[in-house]
Amino acid sequence: MKIAAITCSAGRTGFFFDDQAAIKAGAKHDGNAYLGAPVTPGFSKIRMAGESISVMVKLEDGQIAYGDCAAVQYSGAGGRDPVFLAADFIPIIEREIVPLFAGKEITTFREMAGLADGHADSQTGKPLHTAIRYGVTQALLDAVAKSQKKLMAQVVADEYGLTVSDKMIPLFAQSGDDRYGNVDKMIIKGADALPHGLFNNLEKLGAQGEKLVEYIRWIVKRIGELSPYEGYAPVLHMDVYGTIGLAFNNDIPRIAKYFDELEAAAKPLRLRIEGPVDMGEREAQILALAELTRLLGESGSKVEVVADEWCNTFEDVREFAQRKAGHMMQIKMPDLGGINNTIEAVLTCRELGAGAYVGGSCNETNRTGEIAMHVGMATSPEQVLAKPGMGVDEGFMICYNEMQRILAAGKSL
Repeated sequence: MKIAAITCSAGRTGFFFDDQAAIKAGAKHDGNAYLGAPVTPGFSKIRMAGESISVMVKLEDGQIAYGDCAAVQYSGAGGRDPVFLAADFIPIIEREIVPLFAGKEITTFREMAGLADGHADSQTGKPLHTAIRYGVTQALLDAVAKSQKKLMAQVVADEYGLTVSDKMIPLFAQSGDDRYGNVDKMIIKGADALPHGLFNNLEKLGAQGEKLVEYIRWIVKRIGELSPYEGYAPVLHMDVYGTIGLAFNNDIPRIAKYFDELEAAAKPLRLRIEGPVDMGEREAQILALAELTRLLGESGSKVEVVADEWCNTFEDVREFAQRKAGHMMQIKMPDLGGINNTIEAVLTCRELGAGAYVGGSCNETNRTGEIAMHVGMATSPEQVLAKPGMGVDEGFMICYNEMQRILAAGKSL
């Protein structure tokens, strides 16, 4: 089966591009916008409409496979590629990707994804934007699946020597700034992990982290009030964007003691803290998270540290995992480029004894959410992110339903 043609369409994502540096510096909300000037290069405003590009691959039998190019909400932060605007990058896809695959025979996903992900821009000699590699490899996976008349999850499992899961992967929902109303939605829907929380500045966290402690206590109480079934005990997973480090001047022993307060507030539930510090560069981040992980282990704490900032690429994930810089790695799919890298990252985490969280961003699309579930069901990480959006309902529906389809198809088709 050959690829007959490749075309692109501009699209919107499920959220926004936000200038993280400006927000951390104290930019104030103005309705759904932010007041003030942007700080990060590429931003024309602190909050911009999220954009995507659908890459559509037409097979010679008329079938159309597709994937979506998308970048994370906080583009340009933490070592990531810059803001991804459709008008800027459709011409690059047409120049670099279309000649690479149009008219060519469909082979294996691994071979084709490796070709796309490793392709250098003919004009700059640099790797293509991570969002391009992300969307193109999704489309190639779909093309291989359609040519073989298989589920995408089954293609991944077959090519990597895996088995598609016979149960759903735990689904992690994120709240955005509506961290109270959205928690109710998560509990009612039975989310396996919650709530994310979006503690991205000190005002939300509290000068000494006191607001986060209060929030965790409230969630535990609310779960008791709204529990959808007997024994419901989700993992509490808080993303704090380095703000705990800001509150305690990146004093790792002091942060470890603060984690005792968080753990006590969360009982009897498991607690994960994502991105407790942001040290501004990769090596310092690894050293800080490794020290925190070690101190927690020595004290007998059960709180799990999740690596996010500066853990962007497959190589980063492997390095953080090898050096025990966190108990769990967020494999933030758009940041890794080709989804082949996400697959390899999950397998590497498993090999190195680290937890794997197949994540991403609220600033993705329905299509990227669906394909992420195929990757998750094939590789069996500890959890997957319900995406896109910050409204809970939509992203949870997209990802929950896709996993249920995979399960049902595997049993009856």
